[in-house]
Amino acid sequence: MPTPSNLPVEELTFEQASQELEQVVAALEADSGSLDETLALFSRGQDLARRCSALLDLAELRVRTLSGNELPPGED
Repeated sequence: MPTPSNLPVEELTFEQASQELEQVVAALEADSGSLDETLALFSRGQDLARRCSALLDLAELRVRTLSGNELPPGED
């Protein structure tokens, strides 16, 4: 099983996090590691998915701000 990146999730760009998430999913689908390795990969995958989601939310906010369509918090 591949080992997760040495970089903290918070330092990854969207592209890096997305690419690593794809690798984690492929490794989990292959089901070739020990329980501890599988749990570590699953945890890393959850963190990567949250990072991608947060970065997409920020990008959406930027686009709305730039286009003048910013919605008040909680109304999206």
